[in-house]
Amino acid sequence: MSAPLRNPVGDGLPEPTIRIATLADLDALVALEHAAFATDRAERRAIRHAIRSPTMDVLAALIDPPDRDPVPVLVGAAVLERRRGSRIARLASIAVAPNRGGLGLGGRLLDAAEARARAEGCDRLRLEVRADNGAGIRLYERRGYTRFAVRPDYYEDGMEAWRYERAL
Repeated sequence: MSAPLRNPVGDGLPEPTIRIATLADLDALVALEHAAFATDRAERRAIRHAIRSPTMDVLAALIDPPDRDPVPVLVGAAVLERRRGSRIARLASIAVAPNRGGLGLGGRLLDAAEARARAEGCDRLRLEVRADNGAGIRLYERRGYTRFAVRPDYYEDGMEAWRYERAL
């Protein structure tokens, strides 16, 4: 699954492509996890499990490097979970490389996750977001997600999570 992306700010950066991650992406996904999150990072084995799982999808956003290196650079990722027998998917994570923040990549990853959930027969998508993640909350609310619950003390540092849902 690849979908070319449009760079919303026209700043001359290469346009990412989003596709399903493979085990060949594992090292880059682990590095992204460490670059994007200060706490609550997924461990290498959890990422490997997600890549291999029949009920999970890891979406990778990649760009071609400017120096003609044949190996694309991972700049974002999203993890989508599904349960057998359920039509509700869960967005477990969206990670964007710090040097790509504010360029619309999170929204593109969200679009790709929603499309993948629909393709797998899901009709709703749920997610949790840190209560202090203003950018994430704005993104989800702009996209029509509705907060339906609060989970106190959800994250490692004690921060609560706001739970959101949207019909697909």
